[in-house]
Amino acid sequence: MDKAWMHIGDRMHSNDYASGIKQFLNLAKAYASGRDCIRCPCRRYRNRTFHPFSVVEDHLFIAGIDPFYTEWIFHGEEETLPDTTSSDEDGDAAYNDNDYIDDVDEMLDDIRVGSFMDNSGRTKFSPDGGQERHTSSAPLHLNFDDLLDDARQPLYPSCTEFSKLSFIVKLLHIKTIGGWTVKSFDMVIKLLQAAFPHALFPDSYNEARRLQRGLSFTYTKIHVCPNDCVLFWKDNADKDVCPKCNASRWASSTTNQKRLPQKVLRYFPLKLRLQRVWKDFNKKYEAFAQDPRNVRLALASDGFNPFNNMSKPYNIWPVLLVPYNLPPWSCMKDPYLMMSLLIPGPKAPGNDIDVFLRPLIDELRELWEDGIQTYDAYKGEMFLLRAALLWTINDFPAYANLSGWHV
Repeated sequence: MDKAWMHIGDRMHSNDYASGIKQFLNLAKAYASGRDCIRCPCRRYRNRTFHPFSVVEDHLFIAGIDPFYTEWIFHGEEETLPDTTSSDEDGDAAYNDNDYIDDVDEMLDDIRVGSFMDNSGRTKFSPDGGQERHTSSAPLHLNFDDLLDDARQPLYPSCTEFSKLSFIVKLLHIKTIGGWTVKSFDMVIKLLQAAFPHALFPDSYNEARRLQRGLSFTYTKIHVCPNDCVLFWKDNADKDVCPKCNASRWASSTTNQKRLPQKVLRYFPLKLRLQRVWKDFNKKYEAFAQDPRNVRLALASDGFNPFNNMSKPYNIWPVLLVPYNLPPWSCMKDPYLMMSLLIPGPKAPGNDIDVFLRPLIDELRELWEDGIQTYDAYKGEMFLLRAALLWTINDFPAYANLSGWHV
């Protein structure tokens, strides 16, 4: 089916666009099997909510169809592909599978859009307003089709609450919050398999982790020299000995595996001082301030003993980024705090904390100097996102370490 009409700008006066909408709705009605509502693929809702056909038609004319929704998987296109045959029962089952895509579909939509972002070029944006184009070779999400299949498949034939994907994601979340060990997670999986033999549970925790990798729930471990000289990262990634002090890399690889308590330290900004800094920054970097979507960040860090026992010499430093574009009552809430680094060890990093901060500093420099292509879900377009680190939030001992002024 020709889908060039999806990119027509003058939607209200284009016969081709109206004809394309008619073809799309006819396909969706045939696929809906008597249902009154379908997923709305407009730029605003992007298949996240169900609406009547008349409302969907209005949205497609007013807001336009999502330009990235080129394969109409939620509206029956799979059943219309050539060289495929299916019975009426298979078609009904395929439609019912779509009902089990719950809130996880928002994550899948971000991953789908992210594949376009990774494949697109990146624009270098300098503070003086100059632009330079270069391409990116970042890999696409190769297992998106598998994730989509898991999201469309019910946990068991008569299940109406969970898909295979959403159940496993929620189970992994409970494991993290409850502090389950891998062994206990496997035991629960075996019990569920015995109680519900027709359900599509993973065989083990290792199989469930495949979803974590597909949904980008990952982190990277970086070894550091025992004397805090360098990180075994980038040019030093394959070295077993510190290039400065010749200490063994693996001397620092044994860490206490006891689970750490989940604590978040909240700080509250000084309103008037932030307003002054914000305005001065906008005057100095007008190119950055022209786009309100560019992010202003604050960095917060401090050390604490996770075991609540000062007789155990252990120290851990979380490094958090706080987006100050949000209103004051939201920017310090848990959902918007970004854990960028976690520095564990038997002692505090001290003045050598700059060694540990190097991965974060490199990413912040990239966001400030080059920017990164980002998808604006509200406007349905790509834009160059840049970020600036304007503040640090610390007590005075931590401020001394971060600034390097401590003797």
